[in-house]
Amino acid sequence: MGGDRQAAGQPVGQLGVREFHDGLDLVQLGFGHRGDSGLHELTDQQVVLVSAAVLGAIDQPAAAVVQGFWSRIFKVGHIGLRYRRALAKSQHVTLEILEPMRAPISSLPGLGPKLSALVGRLVGGDSVRDVLFHLPVDFMDRRETPKIREARAGMVATLRVEVIRHEAPARKGQPHRVVIGDETGFAEVVLFHAARLVQFPLGARLVVSGRLEAFGGRLVMAHPDYVASQLQEADFPWVEPIWPLAAGVVPRVMRRAALGALARLPALAEWQDASVLRKRGWPGFGQALRALHAPVELPDEKPAERLAYDELLARQLSFAIVRARRRKRPGRVLVGDGRLRAEALRRFGHKLTAGQLEALAQIDADMAAPHQMLRLLQGDVGAGKTLVALLGMLRTVEAGAQAALMAPTEILAKQHYATFQKLCPVPVALLTGNVKGVDRRRILAALADGLLPIIIGTHAIFQKEVEFKDLALAVIDEQHRFGVDQRLALSAKGAAADLLVMTATPIPRTLLLTHWAEMEVSRITGKPAGRQKITTTLHKVSELEKVLAAIERAIAAGGLVYWVCPLVTESEVLDITATEVRYAQLRERFGALVALAHGQQEAVVRDAALADFGAGRCKILVATTVIEVGMDVRAANIMVIEHAERFGLAQLHQLRGRVGRGDAKSFCLLLHDDKISVGARKRLALLRDTADGFVIADEDFRLRGSGDFLGTKQSGLPGYRLADAEKHADLLPMARQDAVLLLQRDPRLESPRGQAVRVLLNLFDQREAILTVRAG
Repeated sequence: MGGDRQAAGQPVGQLGVREFHDGLDLVQLGFGHRGDSGLHELTDQQVVLVSAAVLGAIDQPAAAVVQGFWSRIFKVGHIGLRYRRALAKSQHVTLEILEPMRAPISSLPGLGPKLSALVGRLVGGDSVRDVLFHLPVDFMDRRETPKIREARAGMVATLRVEVIRHEAPARKGQPHRVVIGDETGFAEVVLFHAARLVQFPLGARLVVSGRLEAFGGRLVMAHPDYVASQLQEADFPWVEPIWPLAAGVVPRVMRRAALGALARLPALAEWQDASVLRKRGWPGFGQALRALHAPVELPDEKPAERLAYDELLARQLSFAIVRARRRKRPGRVLVGDGRLRAEALRRFGHKLTAGQLEALAQIDADMAAPHQMLRLLQGDVGAGKTLVALLGMLRTVEAGAQAALMAPTEILAKQHYATFQKLCPVPVALLTGNVKGVDRRRILAALADGLLPIIIGTHAIFQKEVEFKDLALAVIDEQHRFGVDQRLALSAKGAAADLLVMTATPIPRTLLLTHWAEMEVSRITGKPAGRQKITTTLHKVSELEKVLAAIERAIAAGGLVYWVCPLVTESEVLDITATEVRYAQLRERFGALVALAHGQQEAVVRDAALADFGAGRCKILVATTVIEVGMDVRAANIMVIEHAERFGLAQLHQLRGRVGRGDAKSFCLLLHDDKISVGARKRLALLRDTADGFVIADEDFRLRGSGDFLGTKQSGLPGYRLADAEKHADLLPMARQDAVLLLQRDPRLESPRGQAVRVLLNLFDQREAILTVRAG
């Protein structure tokens, strides 16, 4: 907290809102009004703000990563809203009741600094809560307790035995042996570490659990997993959780951490609806955690489902709260006279599809409303999203303001620029990192003076030197390739600018609910007139000669061919034909008709190859996925994709969409290894038989997870700890509906359940939602 420490309730004038955390820089988050702030002292002399309405005033973006107690990214800006005093009492209760779960891992018994650091790295955080949220992935049932005579090799058994004798190793390097027995027979325990002999005193009656093997006609248990006195059976892990582990954290350490964390678990008021709990048969929050980390019986799916639903509900509540706040935020009313749109459609020469008309009507309604638009525009490959975005931008210009479109790559930005130049009846400019000198200064001056109504560019539009006179609409293409902060940085260049986001391929329904739920969604179905059906066929690599012969015939008939390879350089790990090698082979057969384009070339060389292909000067373009977006060559009618089994379905569908844009019959040839898995064959067959991108997106997500779509390596739901995309997909719509109904009945979360839900939001670090509710 800036300046001297101030007691809660004392007048503070204008208070600098800051937070401290060991090892981090001091971060200025904003300013609060006197009387709207309260202080709360935690352990280790930390002081945090617990009831500052300023943090709910999220307007202009300024992101700062603040770890420790808050552990979230805040976007905080100037104070421009009216605030109500936050409910200080409930906030104090919320923080205090969760304080044991916010305690550091090092506070757990039996975990020193080194082990605490290793456990923290494993569970992805440094608090007791992070340990509790590191759930087991399976369970070992040790409840089978046969007599030695009944036991068999290969089984995990728990034996109640007496220690009969110790047998020392005959020579160095051999194990120690302990003979154990019951009334039915004898077995041996093998120990390679003599230190463990103290666990087996002669005559002791023990419970020994581990895997049995047969050796020399005897049952042998090498290094038992658990050894305990029969007097301590009550503490024995009869059902043992199996947690994901990492180097340095053995099961014994993880169990110690989990049990210590469970001991810190406070009694929390129930935030779920009682009827839902009864209908689903779900336990309470604490019961669910205990059933998984310290099970007495082998748990079914109910405890994990309950915890997953808690997380999904917290996120859906957060989305709903933020969505409601954005609807209240003042926006621009943008209404045009339609003249620019009419001219663009005249130049286009075709009627809009029903899907395009519906999406455009939704965008128009948002732009005419007195709040900021935040809309996601999605459709299948070739559905005509760019035209809809252009018509929205022209409405902005008709209203006397400016519009900007941002693309993730220069190739895509140039493609949009070429399209806009053909259709746009007003000046359009292209701004990328390669636009320099006089041209760049001219564009920047025209933007600042309002003489340039539409700009298209890459991340270069983010730069501070780019200033608009009156930016009213920001359009972002391929949004999943941009971070949230980048998206906000563009929209922040205009006062209350509307934001329209486009995606190249349909977003899986699960991701719509988990990563874009704060946006309104427009979905374009159907394709414009003139788009050709693409025939997709599967071919083994051994059939390459047949494919080459077909390409010769296609070229002779005037066709153009994309040939896509998955890698740029030779790989010793993957038996994949590199792009340069295939290019050289095709050059031997087709000569100068073949061009090469990939991301490791100099831009000038790559652009020249793309231009030659677009103009028809070369007939075959050998490329990597650099041509996945931004290529619109109407004469291209054949797509060959090598090692198609290596690609995701959505990416294959996107590549396939590069052809079929003209009048010629079009084909997509998927080359695959002669021997591929059954799963890979099913995926390729689905692409062959299905042209619906929405179906393909959902299936691709189910098979490969969200990592490929979001550009991460992880599967499942990035940012989610307890919910799993495949296991809990059916809970998502339910959580969304529950969140909407709850906020309709109790928008300020002041009811008993609302107060409990505040704890839920805190528990899952939904800070923006919490602060928005507090601010009113």
